[in-house]
Amino acid sequence: MFTGIIEEIGTIKTFRLAGRSATLTVQATTVLEDVHLGDSIAVDGVCVTVTRFTGREFSADLMPETVKSTTLRTLTPGSRVNLERAMAAGGRFGGHIVSGHVDGTGEIIAIKPAENAVYVDLQIPPALSRYLVPKGSVTLDGTSLTVFGADKNTLTISLIPHTRELTTLAAKKVGEQVNVECDLIAKYTERLLGPAVEEPGSTIGMALLKENGFA
Repeated sequence: MFTGIIEEIGTIKTFRLAGRSATLTVQATTVLEDVHLGDSIAVDGVCVTVTRFTGREFSADLMPETVKSTTLRTLTPGSRVNLERAMAAGGRFGGHIVSGHVDGTGEIIAIKPAENAVYVDLQIPPALSRYLVPKGSVTLDGTSLTVFGADKNTLTISLIPHTRELTTLAAKKVGEQVNVECDLIAKYTERLLGPAVEEPGSTIGMALLKENGFA
């Protein structure tokens, strides 16, 4: 489990495809301070397992689904990636609940500076929009962010100077893809309440959820 607070920017040393799967090696420092074999590290928001490490780099295997469904397939030597270690049980919960299981990718369609902020519009798969609400949380390339606007296929977020300085998001350009992970609580809520809402005569609906502060 992660919180979406990026610890450092790493650099891809190698990325090797082997059929539909792949292996990668990432050069880093901070995330290696207490690393062990089998540890989880989020690479651009994708949870990977450490299979080898030294004092300057770590390696991980990517299964076919990860290669197909995330932006990691576009990495090349020299690519910069956001890194975060799994959250320690006694650590501060600085962002929000992030699983490292990417729901899809979004394409940047507009970048608009506004004083000390930069607004970024992204086109996202319509199926993800139901999990996004204004002032809610979303994870882009592993970074915990606040939703500023969302409709059926568009998401707007704002980057403050601190986020632009400490993550790779500031270097993204229109047309580039980012990994998107929606709020985990929203997905579980839909899964749990969905069957009840669909039952004949059910009194559970959007009106009830809004009345009780769930939507």
